[in-house]
Amino acid sequence: MLDRLLSYFSKDLAMDLGTANTLIYLRGKGIVLNEPSVVAINQDSHQVIAVGQEARNIIGRHGQRVVTIRPLKDGVIADFEVTSVMIKYFLAKILKRRQLVRPKLVVAVPTGITAVEKRAVIEAAEQAGARHIHLVEEPMAAAIGAGLPIDQPFGNMVVDIGGGTTEVAVISMFAVAYSESVRVAGDEANEAILRYMQRERQMIISEVLAENVKMKIGTAAPLEEPQSMEITGKEILTGIPRTFTITDEEIREAIREPVTTIVESVKRALEKTPPDLASDIHEKGFWLAGGGALLKGLDRLLAQSTNLKVNIADDPLTAIVRGAGAVIEHLDYYRQVFIN
Repeated sequence: MLDRLLSYFSKDLAMDLGTANTLIYLRGKGIVLNEPSVVAINQDSHQVIAVGQEARNIIGRHGQRVVTIRPLKDGVIADFEVTSVMIKYFLAKILKRRQLVRPKLVVAVPTGITAVEKRAVIEAAEQAGARHIHLVEEPMAAAIGAGLPIDQPFGNMVVDIGGGTTEVAVISMFAVAYSESVRVAGDEANEAILRYMQRERQMIISEVLAENVKMKIGTAAPLEEPQSMEITGKEILTGIPRTFTITDEEIREAIREPVTTIVESVKRALEKTPPDLASDIHEKGFWLAGGGALLKGLDRLLAQSTNLKVNIADDPLTAIVRGAGAVIEHLDYYRQVFIN
């Protein structure tokens, strides 16, 4: 009864604490924050210069005294102190003033998270001011966000491709029947583009530019109409800036390895799924969520590789936080999806 009373006065939240972006859902309001998971710090004074989008805007454009840190790696906390600072900043930005009652918080985490990593997430959220922290697996949150009937005795398969991890899960009756987490996703594709440019073009480009290239002309399968893009980089041999043109075919070749890893993880999950649940998936196909779902041609490549229907969740970038938001809105109904 006391807990219900406190919830009435608190602004309860749900968070997708992602490697690339952090999204926050406020109970009764919807998604109220979507910012890069980046913090800029002065190395001399250890003072925080910027957080989120402001910090991302100065990546590669700051002096030697400032360092930009992405405190999450492969979907989990790599730098505890910086993560705490980042969460505290985001919560303060949303809540604006000190709360009489500290909020409950639902946090989506990777399926392969260890006990130590779970503890780090909980402690970082507690230090940021949360009252009760509940953890839910990212594919489960994505399935809820995609509107799948996770409460039914029916196999629902979700492939969530984020910045640091690709999560594949088969869900039935509020539980994960099978899951697999591979630490290959959007970040690995960005790094593959950087390596390709250095190896094949003898050019150095920024990580931010590599991500923009991937989003604009990156493809997992050939397009009907080839695409190209002019970008500026620095020649390895001379160090002189130069503008050059790249094609979708080059980027497809650059990211072929991480894309293949994602396809193989999906096929492996299908092989290990129990027969009855596999027949459900055969009937309705599976769903893609996360930023990686937006890679052009990935749904076609997966459909060709599995002979199954591939659906893309509505607004795949926000599927996880919308699912976690549904959990915070209906906490008692979804209590079974929490992980210990």
